[in-house]
Amino acid sequence: MNLFSNSIASLEHGLNYASLQQKAIANNIANVDTPNYKSQEVSFRQILEKKSDSLQANRTHERHFTFSSTSDGTIIAKKNLSYNESGNNVDIDQEMSDLATNQIYYNALTDRLSSKFSSLSNVIRGGR
Repeated sequence: MNLFSNSIASLEHGLNYASLQQKAIANNIANVDTPNYKSQEVSFRQILEKKSDSLQANRTHERHFTFSSTSDGTIIAKKNLSYNESGNNVDIDQEMSDLATNQIYYNALTDRLSSKFSSLSNVIRGGR
């Protein structure tokens, strides 16, 4: 029996993603002046590839893509860019924008999760 709906689990996964994104952005901001530091980003594709073992796909043609897990991490470095002479590629304006976007995403998820728990609490109390 599933006590909680799948939406709570989905919200939990979203919060985990937001937390990982926050970590990558914080690392980038903290190392804005570090020579040869390469900025990091969270790759949703790699997260999906890690989870693809649990996905079932029916291939109806041999040319269709298969689900395969080839990555071992979710935070990757952007190595092909360099913004200044020290080899650092952190764009502080972009990082601050990403930070604000991630904060809005996180707040939306926590508000929704709080609403779910309030509804459960209301049911437990009998609607009072």
